[in-house]
Amino acid sequence: MKILIATNHSYMFYRFRKELVEALMQEHEVILSTPFVGHEDDLQAMGLRCIETDIDRRSINPFKDMKLLKTYRQMLDELQPDMVVTYSIKPNIYMGTACKAKGIPYVANVQGLGTAFEKPVLSSVVSVMYRSALRKAKTAFFENEENAQFFLNKKIISHRQVRVLPGAGINLDEYPCVPMGDDGVCSFLFVGRIMKEKGVDEFFSAARTLKAEFGEEVAFDVVGFYEDAYKEQVDQLVADGIVRFHGFQTDVHPFYEAADCVVLPSYHEGMSNVLLEGAATGRALITSDIPGCREAVEDGVSGYLCPAQDAEGLTQAMRDFAQQSFDRQVQMGQSGRALVERKFDKQLVVAKTLDGLGLPAAVRS
Repeated sequence: MKILIATNHSYMFYRFRKELVEALMQEHEVILSTPFVGHEDDLQAMGLRCIETDIDRRSINPFKDMKLLKTYRQMLDELQPDMVVTYSIKPNIYMGTACKAKGIPYVANVQGLGTAFEKPVLSSVVSVMYRSALRKAKTAFFENEENAQFFLNKKIISHRQVRVLPGAGINLDEYPCVPMGDDGVCSFLFVGRIMKEKGVDEFFSAARTLKAEFGEEVAFDVVGFYEDAYKEQVDQLVADGIVRFHGFQTDVHPFYEAADCVVLPSYHEGMSNVLLEGAATGRALITSDIPGCREAVEDGVSGYLCPAQDAEGLTQAMRDFAQQSFDRQVQMGQSGRALVERKFDKQLVVAKTLDGLGLPAAVRS
């Protein structure tokens, strides 16, 4: 078979889907349509043909989106794929629309609801577009049950189309469990885009409060790139000695390994890869009690859940962790590792994905 994959981010696709591509390429020709924003060379080194495709991920300009739809239609005419697999909202909608019109089998991956479904008017528009685009989709993959139920309640898809995966899964070999060091400092780590929806306002508030309470006995590390609105605030936090800002990092392993606890107070997620990576490394988690985050934590066992958008609740959870003995902190991290081994092993996710694609059993072996 010739399988075309359409996504909106080559860097993220390589990080979280390369094992799936390797499985598909065992017996099939695989082609990837994506903007080139990192790791495209690594994807091509795997033998994957990559087509650079311009996508403005945040734009709601209808002219740009119609241009993308036209690009996808031309791509389908040229490649004549036997199956198309899409990731993220714009490929899901516009490639899905193009496949539906041309009668090409297609499968969509809904990786969280995102901000589009938080605004009533935009949510209604996106729901209509999704309903049309996915009407003939063979399968719609989701990363948590609540997101799937949302689409069902909105009558965007039917029950027969739904498959729920445990996120993208985690490669346990790439993220081995690393022993924690006892240096007398409780280190909290935030990894992700520094933006409101990731809960950075709550994290920064907690960091200020706890730094005042515990002083040098706590540390707060931030890894990621920030939106311009946060530059001044981040600079001030660094100047005040509250956080250590490391910017965007291509290799996050050293930061997970140096941390005692990974914190992600996000407002919405499909399934947080940051939490899975942190838990796999053997670190406790503190995160929002929302779909896509709560699945990665056994509350009180491998970490703590707290209400989203609740700075006081987050602060208390982080305070509780900081007051635990070192041995207890280590035990929580080990419990998190055991959880990802049971539920989020990458091999399990790849097998379930291939099954949902309906590919021959030989590929899944």
